[in-house]
Amino acid sequence: MTERRCRFCDTALEHGFVDLGSTPLANSFLTAEQLEQPEPSYPLRASVCGQCWLVQADAFVSAEEIFSDYAYFSSISDSWVEHARRYATMTRERFGLDQTSQVIEVASNDGYLLKHFVAMGVPVLGIEPAENVAQVARAIGVPTEARFFGRDTAANLVARGLAGDLVIGNNVLAHVPDINDFVGGLAAVIKPGGVVSLEFPHLLRLIEGAQFDTVYHEHFYYLSLLAVENIFAAHGLVVFDVEELETHGGSLRVFARRAAAVRDRVMPGVDKIRRDEAVAGFDHVTVYKAFQERVAPIREGLLAFLQQAKVDGKTVAAYGAAAKGNTLLNFCGIDIGLIDYVVDRSPAKQGLFLPGSRLPILPPEKIFETRPDYLLILPWNIREEVVAINRGIADWGGRFVVAVPELMVFG
Repeated sequence: MTERRCRFCDTALEHGFVDLGSTPLANSFLTAEQLEQPEPSYPLRASVCGQCWLVQADAFVSAEEIFSDYAYFSSISDSWVEHARRYATMTRERFGLDQTSQVIEVASNDGYLLKHFVAMGVPVLGIEPAENVAQVARAIGVPTEARFFGRDTAANLVARGLAGDLVIGNNVLAHVPDINDFVGGLAAVIKPGGVVSLEFPHLLRLIEGAQFDTVYHEHFYYLSLLAVENIFAAHGLVVFDVEELETHGGSLRVFARRAAAVRDRVMPGVDKIRRDEAVAGFDHVTVYKAFQERVAPIREGLLAFLQQAKVDGKTVAAYGAAAKGNTLLNFCGIDIGLIDYVVDRSPAKQGLFLPGSRLPILPPEKIFETRPDYLLILPWNIREEVVAINRGIADWGGRFVVAVPELMVFG
């Protein structure tokens, strides 16, 4: 067996974090024809590097295979679009962005964020690997190039006079197999006084909330500030501010500059997160190795609930064909025998089937046609939004269910 080594510092990976068995790729949705074919699955496990403290999953499939044609469109979530609008307004004011500035977003998806800068008259460029998604962004007036980002792309942009005053990467750092190439590209593409702004789910919140379902093959990394600062430092970047966000179950927004440009003092938010992670023991293997024990009770609780619902003659549907939901369903071994179907607002997913569980993906209207007794919310990070949209299930006594971090039935 080939020795597994850290993708950042090349240290041997000797400490496990979580092992969820073998599952299909979380966003490899199936057509009706593919239901008759064997479905590939891959070990889903993550380890922690005892040198740089980067938690990372084993990689079995290339980023090109996963992201070149992608089924996730950020604009589907109203709350996420509003989050992006507030961010654009804040950064324009904080960093003095105007018509002479250049904003670049890496993994810009369907233009959900950059469109707000366009409306403000700030020049933008999206870098989005999935051509099908990039086309949607261009259609709403967001200049977008379909390519992967790294040092080569950064050099090309700089040579074309497109270095960034603000370079954004929201929920992308976890998705890049070659993290050194990616962060090296970020350091190269900003102007001397430019800012890198990244958002990513915070490993501390993942551990506290037992959010094992956020582990899937597209997520190569599960990030702490400790690990990110180690990686940034190796590429001449310094984190000068950190904000805590509620998105994705608890995220960090980090702001960084080249070391030579960090003249002002580091903001208090940085020290606060450093202390939080130190108290949690992020520089010791114990906290990481203990996480596996948190997983089994969640599976047992959900399965017991669904099995009892079936015995009682109750019907269950699921909301949201999200990657985290696929991790949950496949780890628990749930299929159409326990859940009738899943609904999703994305037309790109409707008519397909979830990988592994093979639940049919239907439009949200199906809920009100079939009136299930329970609606299992798979993307628990937007629970409030889902509940607000589907309050009408109370008319027939329907109730909501969330499985992570523990089973909760409400409504």
